[in-house]
Amino acid sequence: MTIKDLVGKFSIIGNNQDENNDSYKGELHLTLNENNRINAKWIINNTQEQFGEGFFKNNILVINFKYYGYEDKTYKGVVVYKCLTKDILEGFWSEEEGNPLYLGKENCFRITNDKTNVC
Repeated sequence: MTIKDLVGKFSIIGNNQDENNDSYKGELHLTLNENNRINAKWIINNTQEQFGEGFFKNNILVINFKYYGYEDKTYKGVVVYKCLTKDILEGFWSEEEGNPLYLGKENCFRITNDKTNVC
């Protein structure tokens, strides 16, 4: 698998970095930048946008991310995905303001635009 194989759109399901293990859904968009690094954009629960940049080696994708939260504060963190296939990513994450006793979890599934006509 190469970094180019990861480019695309993924559906995500995850759990927050807290004792309640709150769940969320969304989308992850992966593109390549001019340095052949991953650019990431998450849309969480149709309301929150997060952005990141990362690198890929040995089927592991690491992305440093940030987003703007309450009172225009910037939150930062890192997510690590094990790329099981080019279509399925299994990850965990942590942000600097999160509860250090927990890790967030996130699984990603490629969204394909293949539509089969049924007659």
